[in-house]
Amino acid sequence: MKKRPTIRDVAALAGVSIATVSKFINSTQRFTAGVERKIQAAIDELEYHSNPLARSMITGKTGAVGVAILDISNPHFTNIVKGANRVALEHGYNLLFVDTEESQAREDELLIALSRRVDGLIVSTRMPEEQLHRVLGFGKPVVFSGRPAPKGSPSIAVDAYAAAYMIGELLVKQGHRNIAYAGFAPARPDTERMRGLSECLQTHGLPLTRFEVRGPTIVEGEQVCAGIVLRKDRPDAVVCYNDMVAIGFMSVAKSLGISIPDDMSVVGIDNIPFGRFTSPALTTVDTQSERLGEEGMRMLFREIAGEQTSEAGHVLIEPRLVMRDSTRVRHSEAAAASIAKARKRAR
Repeated sequence: MKKRPTIRDVAALAGVSIATVSKFINSTQRFTAGVERKIQAAIDELEYHSNPLARSMITGKTGAVGVAILDISNPHFTNIVKGANRVALEHGYNLLFVDTEESQAREDELLIALSRRVDGLIVSTRMPEEQLHRVLGFGKPVVFSGRPAPKGSPSIAVDAYAAAYMIGELLVKQGHRNIAYAGFAPARPDTERMRGLSECLQTHGLPLTRFEVRGPTIVEGEQVCAGIVLRKDRPDAVVCYNDMVAIGFMSVAKSLGISIPDDMSVVGIDNIPFGRFTSPALTTVDTQSERLGEEGMRMLFREIAGEQTSEAGHVLIEPRLVMRDSTRVRHSEAAAASIAKARKRAR
């Protein structure tokens, strides 16, 4: 069996000291180009691989970063991890993640275990704001994702207010007048989404009816559907907390004989890949999940490097409206009267 090469072997072949090889491998000191070429050539020839544990003991770094998400089955969070991982690899880091499964009971132990193995954390959590100091108490750089952080800590999120406001504007312009929102109160973005929708509709003199789901899932979208579409005052448009809820909602609505968008328009939020393949394809808002992961990880690496990202405070990413077939122009009585007047003038 071939003997595994050691750092001593690399030093001997390169003609330098063991300490020089160690500093080169761990990037703790630069040397002349000639010396570095000799060391790298010796590493390549011997096929030497450094011991991560030994490296961690020398540098005080683990070479890993962590991401805590709420639900890996939700493509929004999957894409956050994907974006974060892309940037971690660019920096030569491994990414570790935990799925808290929307369970605050398990959240603490999972975050504690993860924090011990990484140099910094991106954390998505529904933890009450007064409890966030527990995460900061791990003594590691932290970027909060999807919510504002305590003062002095960096955070990043999509502008939930703007996302909801642009949905409201779309539906009003399409002639919808009876609009409902199927929200998820425990989620941090829900408050801003509700505010954006409400303020938009108020400017047009329209009310907003709210319904509640118990989770941001397809199943909950199915559960809430009948109570909305079978009402006497059935809405002509429903905005769902996210695409998952919207997909479940549309499935049951069709089984109840509701034609989308002829009888009712439906809008989701997140722009998950599945939304393109529903029937009809789902109108939604792109919350740029991968970019959220990428930018959050860049913020984290600046924190790890000791740069003052905290001065940036809470960074908001702009959402984008994605028009598909689950919404349509609907002529309300007011719109119809306006069209009739225009036609009369044209004569």
